[in-house]
Amino acid sequence: MTSQKNSELSLMERLARAAKGKRDRFINSLPPEKLLALKYNWKCWARPKQLPPSGDWFGWLILSGRGFGKTRTGAEWILDRVRHGYKKIALVGETSADVRDTMVELGESSIMQIAAPWERPTYQPSKRRLTFPNGATATTFSGDEPDQLRGPAHDTAWVDELAKFRYAQETWDNLELGLREGPHPQVFISTTPRPIKIIKEMVADSSIVVTCGSSYENSTNLAPKFFERIRSKYEGTRLGKQELYGEILDDFPGALWTQNMIDAYRVKQAPSLVRVVVGVDPAVTAKKDSDETGIVVAGKDAIGHCYVLADNSLRGSPLEWGTAAIAGYMNHSADRVIGEVNNGGDLIEMNLRNIDPSVSYTSVHASRGKYIRAEPIAALYEQGIVHHVGQFPEMEDQMCSFCPETAGDAHDDRMDALVYAITELGITLTPHVSAGEPQYDTYAAKKIDEEIAAVLDSMTPEERIEANRLLREDSP
Repeated sequence: MTSQKNSELSLMERLARAAKGKRDRFINSLPPEKLLALKYNWKCWARPKQLPPSGDWFGWLILSGRGFGKTRTGAEWILDRVRHGYKKIALVGETSADVRDTMVELGESSIMQIAAPWERPTYQPSKRRLTFPNGATATTFSGDEPDQLRGPAHDTAWVDELAKFRYAQETWDNLELGLREGPHPQVFISTTPRPIKIIKEMVADSSIVVTCGSSYENSTNLAPKFFERIRSKYEGTRLGKQELYGEILDDFPGALWTQNMIDAYRVKQAPSLVRVVVGVDPAVTAKKDSDETGIVVAGKDAIGHCYVLADNSLRGSPLEWGTAAIAGYMNHSADRVIGEVNNGGDLIEMNLRNIDPSVSYTSVHASRGKYIRAEPIAALYEQGIVHHVGQFPEMEDQMCSFCPETAGDAHDDRMDALVYAITELGITLTPHVSAGEPQYDTYAAKKIDEEIAAVLDSMTPEERIEANRLLREDSP
């Protein structure tokens, strides 16, 4: 990693590199009101990549690694739009909690935390609204409820972590249609990239300016322990190109799944299901660096298609992951929890029954290797038999990185739980039929075939000749 050039630094970062005497002379030369103005002047603190691009653009997309400063950039951009007279603003995050905590109120880079006292808005959580001193209002929306954006019109929008939204495409479509107020509506999108359709389309859109950046560019402003942790976790890995350097990953050579394979059969909602199960792949320990416990809910419809309904996976104590598994079981009216016992032994069942004694539970023993277990499930995806209801970013990243070379040492807890759930549902390969197409009942068809054969057997030779003649005349 080479050091940054001065042209890549903010004015304040350049000042910090100057000799202490020079810094002191500059700071001491400013009267108090100038120092206060300097504190809230984003142009002095922002790196060039964090300042809005020039030109006539509709969207500004920042694709960057973790810790780049995307959130601060978005919050500052919103404040600048308010200063320039824009009045109707949409703030869109992954969930309601993410909007509130990261974009609006609690995060150190949120709007409420960075706004100057004379610009700070009033926040009314019950109305999902921020009201600025000049009368501008910002309304919060979440990517798991895209229909909230049907109808409202805006002149400004900030979308944070779009690639992680469960309903990314639907949310974006509704938001884009609502950006119709004023002479120059604009949207800022900040996200760690994922190779999903909507991100690729944005990169190719001539009306959207793309800025790419890495975590290293903001390393001097990050907590040393945080930066060291993400660097040790991701540096030198394929996922590190996405999480540290903000690159959109290509398909992983040899992986059982591709993003296109998952995207092709993704749906917004599941039909009526005849069976639902919760797959659990437990973590053996509950330390900070422990594996996650994979918890995935999936169901089967009447024609044998599978629908992945939820990913409740987490890193936590047995009580925490047990509670998450029971929540998936209850929220989706599941029939059974399926637990892998190679590592956990009887832990899963004991843990679940301590929380809810009535839960139905079946243990599975993973006698075959991960790759062998996963292959037939990936084949179901290829046939279009498995559908993700919305997006599951972390799980899909695991799936699209899973190949023979990584099967022995990768952290694939979410993918393992998915495989256990779909295997338990008994989904099988069939001649390709897309979900929603008319189906015939194979048992009924067989009975009709037998009845026809019985009629033919009872016919005389003359009757068969006459039937063949009539059939030829009716044929086109």
